[in-house]
This record gives sequence, structure tokens and C-alpha cells, in this order.
Amino acid sequence: MERPATLDRTTVLKVLMLFDTHAHLNSDVFRENVDEVVERSRAAGVTGIGVIGIDVTTSRRACELAAMYPGYLHAVVGIQPNCAAEAGPDDFAVIEELAGQPGVRGIGETGLDCYWDDTPMDLQREYFDRHLNLARQTRLPVVIHMRESCPLVIEQLQRQSGPLPHCVMHSFTGNLDEARQCLDLGLMISFAGMVTFKKSDELREVAKIVPDDRLLIETDSPYLSPEPMRGKRPNEPARVRHTLNKLAEVRNVAPERLAEITTANAKRFFQLP
Repeated sequence: MERPATLDRTTVLKVLMLFDTHAHLNSDVFRENVDEVVERSRAAGVTGIGVIGIDVTTSRRACELAAMYPGYLHAVVGIQPNCAAEAGPDDFAVIEELAGQPGVRGIGETGLDCYWDDTPMDLQREYFDRHLNLARQTRLPVVIHMRESCPLVIEQLQRQSGPLPHCVMHSFTGNLDEARQCLDLGLMISFAGMVTFKKSDELREVAKIVPDDRLLIETDSPYLSPEPMRGKRPNEPARVRHTLNKLAEVRNVAPERLAEITTANAKRFFQLP
């Protein structure tokens, strides 16, 4: 009698139900091999991917990809803060139009960036408000960029009149106090490959305190490849399982359980069936 096959850890990882909430498959990096990247993500257990726009061109491409892979790739349209200075006078009107297309599940990425100086802060704030207002009008969630700007993002959100739209702080890198303020505002918090880096002990402490129902995972492909793939670019959605595994270790929960939680959260955030 044959012994039943046993599943090793690699096999188990491949059947986890994962969701990469933030990837730039609309980047030129993936122009020639998006089919292969999607195939690898499916094989790794990824059940859905948020494809994030940073300007009109990439937002249009996100919509094209969502149409090519309906129910699997989900478009998010917007003008990222570092792209706002180069935006034409009619570009935001294009984003408003794209927001009504089938397959669009979010607005962004928007927010504030204090690392680069491509866009004056006043203009970044203006575009951030415009995206938040568009999200209110469309009832779509918002993907927030927060590079070295978490206190300023929190301040601008706190100054909003009326309820905030549903928002996620993507690729979170803030401290414990900032995370608690984001949670008080009702925000989701998403972790990318940086939470796996050897020197990211403080970020892993933050990851411990995020409630189950506020937690999301992402790759930010083609950037931020997680350990043990760090430095190997382009990053891609199939690697989101490494971030999931590190978060499961930090939070002392089985990877299978955390995969179920984060995938359910992603579907709820993007208002998917």
C-alpha cells in the first residue's frame, strides 16, 4: 500500500490564499512579461492583485490590465505625489473619468512624500485633498503614499471635514505612535518587503499591534523585494508570501490563518465579492 504524499512547507505555501494589495504591474518593467508574472503569482497562491497608478499613463494601463484579467487584477487610479508637478492641467479630469471604469477598485496612490523634492508640498497637499474628495464621490477606497511623511499625512487626514473614505497606509514605515494614530483614524495598514529586512526590528514591533481586521500585505512590485530575495529585482507579486510568512512569525500565528485574514481584509477593502 502506498503511503499518502506529504506536503512540504513549499507546497503548503503555494496553496495559501494570498492577496497582493499594491503592485505596479503597469510599469514598463513588466510590459513584455506580464502574462508570466501573473502565472507565477497564481502558482504561488495569489488570488488577487491591486495594480496601482501613479499618473495618467499608468492609471490607463492599470485599467487595461484589469480588463485583461477580470476579477484577478484590480485597478487603482491616481496621480502619485512625486508625479503631481508634471501633471497636465487636464490630467486629474482623466483620473476622474477612469475612476468610473469597470475593474477600478480604488483611488491613488496619493498622499505626501518628504524624501524626494519633485513636487512642492503645497501642491502635494492639494492633490491629496482632490483624491480624497474623488474617493468620497465614487465611494472607492484610497491608497496612501507616506514616504518619510507619516506625521504630515496624519495631520492632513485629521483636518478633513466629515468622515474619511476607507484608506490604507501603503508600505507602512511609521513608528508605534504613528501606527496608533492611523488606527484611531480607522485606516488599514499594509506591510511590504521592508518588514522582512534584518534591521527592521522597530517595524516588526509595529506589525505586532495592528489588529487582525486592519492588516494588509503587498509587494510594491517592482520595488522592495523581501528577504530572502532582497536586492533581486524586479520584485513581483509571487513574492508576497515571504512578507506574509514574516508577519505570521512576528504575530505568532499560523501562515495559513494570516493568509485567510489578510485576503479577506483585501477583498473587503477593495469591495470585492
